[in-house]
Amino acid sequence: MNNPSNFSWPDRIGAAAVYLVPLMEGLVFGTYLFNQFPILQVLFVPLIPLIQIYTTIPFAGLIFFFVLFFAVVRNDSLSRFVRFNGMQAVLLSIILSISSLLLSLFGSGLQSGAPLLLETLVNTLFLGVVAAVGFSLVQCLRGEYPELPGISDAANSQVF
Repeated sequence: MNNPSNFSWPDRIGAAAVYLVPLMEGLVFGTYLFNQFPILQVLFVPLIPLIQIYTTIPFAGLIFFFVLFFAVVRNDSLSRFVRFNGMQAVLLSIILSISSLLLSLFGSGLQSGAPLLLETLVNTLFLGVVAAVGFSLVQCLRGEYPELPGISDAANSQVF
């Protein structure tokens, strides 16, 4: 969309930082993989202070969601690059929230009837979030718009 040299480093870092919100929400889906492969937890050690804040504050996910939406996405004083990435992070969070709701509604039935299916769904959600966030972080730090299929079009239509 834009030449990578057009974005300042504060914009690049700010655009990358917004993806911490969906990453924090997505970590809960990693329990099966973390139990099977404990070495994977090492990748998330730098996030321990943020994880502690996220888990100790009641409704932290909801608070961070609204802060991200109102303070970043709807803040016209920020660059479009930061707001676009904020909107993508909001959309990823919404997808994770809906997935979490559906798993809580149908998860007990899947756990008793098809535990392997439940584990596969949860692992897929976790790996998908980690891949989307990782890709987006790299693209933001490079100063390029991350194009996530389906999500980027929706984010683009919401950010002017």
